[in-house]
Amino acid sequence: MAQSTRRVTRALISVSDKTGLIEFARALAGHGIELVSTGGTAKAIAAAGLKVRDVSDLTGFPEMMDGRVKTLHPNVHGGLLAIRDNAEHARAMADHGIAPIDLLVVNLYPFEATVAKGASEEDCIENIDIGGPAMIRAAAKNHGDVAVVVEAADYRDVLDELAANDGATSLDLRRRLAAKAYARTAAYDAAISNWFAEQLKTPAPDYRAIGGRLVEALRYGENPHQSAAFYRTGAIRAGVATARQVQGKQLSYNNINDTDAAYECVAEFDPKRTAACVIVKHANPCGVAEGADLVDAYRKALACDSTSAFGGIVALNRTLDAEAARAITGIFTEVIIAPEATEEAIAIVAAKKNLRLLLAGALPDPRGAGLTAKTVAGGLLVQSRDNAVVDDMTLRVATRRAPTEAELRDLRFAFRVAKHVKSNTIVYAKDLATVGIGAGQMSRVDSARIAARKAQDAATEAKLAAPLTKGSVVASDAFFPFADGLLVAIEAGATAVIQPGGSMRDNEVIEAADAHGIAMVLTGTRHFRH
Repeated sequence: MAQSTRRVTRALISVSDKTGLIEFARALAGHGIELVSTGGTAKAIAAAGLKVRDVSDLTGFPEMMDGRVKTLHPNVHGGLLAIRDNAEHARAMADHGIAPIDLLVVNLYPFEATVAKGASEEDCIENIDIGGPAMIRAAAKNHGDVAVVVEAADYRDVLDELAANDGATSLDLRRRLAAKAYARTAAYDAAISNWFAEQLKTPAPDYRAIGGRLVEALRYGENPHQSAAFYRTGAIRAGVATARQVQGKQLSYNNINDTDAAYECVAEFDPKRTAACVIVKHANPCGVAEGADLVDAYRKALACDSTSAFGGIVALNRTLDAEAARAITGIFTEVIIAPEATEEAIAIVAAKKNLRLLLAGALPDPRGAGLTAKTVAGGLLVQSRDNAVVDDMTLRVATRRAPTEAELRDLRFAFRVAKHVKSNTIVYAKDLATVGIGAGQMSRVDSARIAARKAQDAATEAKLAAPLTKGSVVASDAFFPFADGLLVAIEAGATAVIQPGGSMRDNEVIEAADAHGIAMVLTGTRHFRH
């Protein structure tokens, strides 16, 4: 059984991220700990006036092959792996002149950052660390005797323990650091393996690993009895994981999930072309609109379903301005997310101390590649992102009547929104705004009915003579299996429909549309979202 504390006599430091390095090295030297280092790390420590021993002096071999070979040596790994209380290990160390290494400090070559900046394949491969993970795993395995640090955030914990334990570390700290070390190398290898799969265009590699870095522990999950945490993966995609929280209380699990849904939806609308707003409640849009500016888009989106919008998430595709901020803060809202915000808008939102304001810096690319994952019992479902965009689709007119230009504009709008509504999906739209949304029903006809009923409720609340579905268009995320769903939409007042097609009863559905003078276009692309 390992001792609860182990004195640190020698530390091997090799870091690509030199944040806090000199202060940490100076503190270690203050405890009489011998410093051993490599390459640029050794130069930085020496330049600070600290005594440091080069790893080549420890191994008896120079760094070679452009630094690819420097720590892969028995004098390094023996010093890390030797069990101090094992007599046979102690004899081997003495016989071969291996000195113990009690503290390993390594952060890995920045592979993830290199990939994220779009570096060449050669540069990405050169940033695959070999010696670092090997040393980290060795030290973590032997955590009974050795402490391993993989990021600067843990320097303070190590120094606090050395100060409290007269230059020694506790077993509890070493175990926690070891667990973190293995998680770090696992996430690192996951990033590398996924990069290779992407380079090789292999959609189903034999092994799939997904790693992430903790953003924050959450108070609970979807429900209070569930634990939860938020992790950032290696893939860089603008959104809630990259956003800066300007103000407001901690995001919840549901806030994060809903905010992601809202921001991905609003990204379908090019900010150079139009201002757009998406309001989400429970991961489904309850109002989406384009407008002359953000406040116009927000008011049109809110009009779709102001009841559901209460306590919702608002996503914008342009810089949040003061006028939009005043309108949005007029009702209870959980989160606002936008690429940026003006100082005046930030000040207006600040009056609502619990309202979270997130600035993501950019919009995610709706055509961007990437993976999505979902757990199932005993497994993981992984798929490529749904990056099909209606602007890239060839729309085929299936009915005798073709849609008018105004209808076609609204049809494209409605299909953009349908992509982000849980299936089965029906979206009514008019004048570039949703006027009724039916989501997540087991039957498509029920989605059509619910969406029409919501439109009627909105009309009643707004004291309108008729619901806005009169003269609207309708989008379906998948084909109509029967004509009944389409007939509900026609009864609600829709004059044109967009759907993928592909049903055995397409002819029956098209005939129903023709019988009522409805225009129908087929996309050939389905947008199921479960």
